[in-house]
Amino acid sequence: MVTVAEPVVTSRLSVRIQKRFRAAGTPPFQLGIEESFSAGFTVLFGPSGAGKSTLLDCIAGLVSPDEGFIKLGEEVFFDSEKKIFLPPQKRGIGYVFQSLALFPNMSVEENASYGLSHLPAADRSEKVERILATFHIQALRRRKPAELSGGEKQRVALARSLVTEPRVLLLDEPLTGLDEGLRQSILQDLREWNTVHGIPILYVTHNREEVNAIGDRVLAIEGGQGRKSGMPGAVLDAPRSAGLAQAAGFENLLQGKVIEQRAVDGVMRVALDATHCELEVPLGTAQLGESVQVAIRAGDILLATHALHGLSARNVLPGTVESLEVRGPLGIVRVNAGARFTVHVTPGAMRSLELTPGLILWLVVKTHSCHVVSPQ
Repeated sequence: MVTVAEPVVTSRLSVRIQKRFRAAGTPPFQLGIEESFSAGFTVLFGPSGAGKSTLLDCIAGLVSPDEGFIKLGEEVFFDSEKKIFLPPQKRGIGYVFQSLALFPNMSVEENASYGLSHLPAADRSEKVERILATFHIQALRRRKPAELSGGEKQRVALARSLVTEPRVLLLDEPLTGLDEGLRQSILQDLREWNTVHGIPILYVTHNREEVNAIGDRVLAIEGGQGRKSGMPGAVLDAPRSAGLAQAAGFENLLQGKVIEQRAVDGVMRVALDATHCELEVPLGTAQLGESVQVAIRAGDILLATHALHGLSARNVLPGTVESLEVRGPLGIVRVNAGARFTVHVTPGAMRSLELTPGLILWLVVKTHSCHVVSPQ
């Protein structure tokens, strides 16, 4: 007989809030988010200070917004007009902080069972056993946090938050400092848990590698505002602002001014400030004479040791190698082409091109590798 799993019934988390902050000696900051979150991972991505953790605190009930609402399905957690504010302990939300906040005097088993004191001992034991098995930490049950590795502590923190079967899980950079293999392993265990439970999981990071590791939906946040949401590639490979471009790993951020627009060709030209360099970029909303910034990934620039002709790439810039660096599988070449560019190649390419400081070469950049972004 084949057993078919029951479909998971999920509730959508809906958020529309405004929260203003004003601390002495600092500029005012306003968080303004309108978004809904379905079951599965949503990565909250953006530079430090963007408002990602504050959004989690509002959802958890640790901070009360000034205006708006927060609800899960039809259940209202917060509504400024109706004067509703459900306290944190009644929201059924799991929250894992970057610090993990494990109780140092408790064993792994005691930490995991902390939120189950209201249950009979048999039920409590069953739930704890199941969650320890889910995250492969049964053998650690008697250990204290000081006796655990970084990855083991993360697993215990997740187990403690999920053993209560929350309806929403909030993760504030919980896997910072772990290598990619360990991070992927923990995330896979979490994905398998959520296949059964089907809850919204909001994961905060400003690390592009972590976004790639999770690979689900992304909400980009900057300056307290939700800028764009969607699949990681759609959001982070075409950033709309300089801050998000830097956070998303665009190594080259160049200031310039629009000097030509060719609508028929779908392009415009940007003269880079204080240089003789010009770049052809995709046609955008910037006007003639307007100052803009152009973001280019270091890995999207090609190097040639001889002048090239007949290319589809429209930007071919002569320059001089200033410095070379090898970091494991990555070769970093810094080139002065009037403006300074960082280029990523393989160490093998560095050897075959016989790159040395002072060498004259050409940068080749496709038009659509150039992203015009706003300063904010």
